[in-house]
Amino acid sequence: MDPIVTALVAVVLIAIAWKVFKGIVKTVALVAILAVAALFVFGGGMP
Repeated sequence: MDPIVTALVAVVLIAIAWKVFKGIVKTVALVAILAVAALFVFGGGMP
């Protein structure tokens, strides 16, 4: 997947998580989204 598409998907997921979750759950969700996006962009993602 193109890095720009991955970044846009990550931004949308972060916006959803920001509105839906509260407290520590929000933090964990945001970290997980960013980690997966970074893995796809910098680690090559899925072939």
